[in-house]
Amino acid sequence: MGDKRDYYEVLGVPRDASADAIKKAYRKLAVKFHPDKNPGDHTAEDKFKELGQAYEALSDPDKRAAYDRYGHAAFSGGMGGGGGGSFHDPMDLFSQVFGGAFGGGFEEFFGGGGRNQRQRSGKQRGSDLRYDLEISLEEAVSGVEKELEIERNVPCESCGSKGSKGTGGVNTCQSCGGRGVVTRQSGIFLQQTTCPECRGAGETVSDPCPACRGDGRVQRNSRIKLRIPAGVDTGTRLRSSGNGDAGVRGGDAGDLYVFLHVRDHDVFEREGSDLFCEVPLPFTVAALGGELKVPCIDGRSSIKIPAGTQGGTVFRLREKGVVSLSSKRRGDLHVRVQVEVPTRLSSEQQEKLRSFAASIGEHNSPMQEGFFQKAKRFFDL
Repeated sequence: MGDKRDYYEVLGVPRDASADAIKKAYRKLAVKFHPDKNPGDHTAEDKFKELGQAYEALSDPDKRAAYDRYGHAAFSGGMGGGGGGSFHDPMDLFSQVFGGAFGGGFEEFFGGGGRNQRQRSGKQRGSDLRYDLEISLEEAVSGVEKELEIERNVPCESCGSKGSKGTGGVNTCQSCGGRGVVTRQSGIFLQQTTCPECRGAGETVSDPCPACRGDGRVQRNSRIKLRIPAGVDTGTRLRSSGNGDAGVRGGDAGDLYVFLHVRDHDVFEREGSDLFCEVPLPFTVAALGGELKVPCIDGRSSIKIPAGTQGGTVFRLREKGVVSLSSKRRGDLHVRVQVEVPTRLSSEQQEKLRSFAASIGEHNSPMQEGFFQKAKRFFDL
């Protein structure tokens, strides 16, 4: 961590802060940088330890008085400030400060894989797993059941998840005393690492199962059925409880989190629970009116086209969109028509169109007339 920072700066409080303010600041930051919330993040782990040292020094009136007078030297053993030179395990300090603040204890607040479970039985909760799944828009609209194939840790059948062949037993790890972690102190700094002897389980197996090597679980390919509800979208996250990694030696299994991605569609675009599409409209139907068949995500429908319909007009088909996951209401389908001008006309057809154009004159195109009126005013012609 480099040079020691001022303890008041570490907690983000002024030097005249009350005891309640100091405790409140510690609680907020300790939750943020707790190792269980930041697995593998050594920077967060160092900050968590630093917070523990700062709180322990400033929460005790005698230690705080000594620190205010002598600074960090008060705990170096060379000053007579009366503050003492030892600091507790930051995990123990965290447990004391939070107590039962989160109902069943702070272990549950961090997802059930806490250290107390490891101390009691040596069991560890399995890891949560992530699976990214791509589905079609049709599947997202109607819902679908998928079978996923994932590689994960499953309970060892050879030893019944015990990790032991049965002739020996499971014993408390002598290196860490069952905590699963070992702590070393260098001056006022504490370094906490996973116990290398028991690999964090808190227990060792005297006769490890040859199939799982004492872990109580083995890696296998598993097939898991997942029901995807109607209305999901890209970014939707589904949890399959208990289908993550099996726990160590009978510990609870983790969960499987499935992140969905909906493929782009050739016809429809989606915005929330509404669908949008563009449909070509023959210019004869646009001029004379009629019926236009349009695609829907679950079939076909038709809309009535009034005579004189212009390109870009949008028609709405109610409840032809996607069911909302939250409200269960089905969205609408918005159809934008694009008037299609015929190509490759024969000479006869071209002549008929010229006759038609001459017959309607210049005052039967309201959009064109309106545009030129605006242009005339704009250019002051």
